[in-house]
Amino acid sequence: MKLRPLGDRVIFSKYAGTEIKVDEVEYIIVSQKDIIAIVG
Repeated sequence: MKLRPLGDRVIFSKYAGTEIKVDEVEYIIVSQKDIIAIVG
């Protein structure tokens, strides 16, 4: 998968991914197969 510029929205499956928090910033890590669309 090609990396995209910041600001794009990623649509992924409802129960996909793992939520983590690093330095008070929340991230969701998802598998490539769980990504439905990238809207930019």
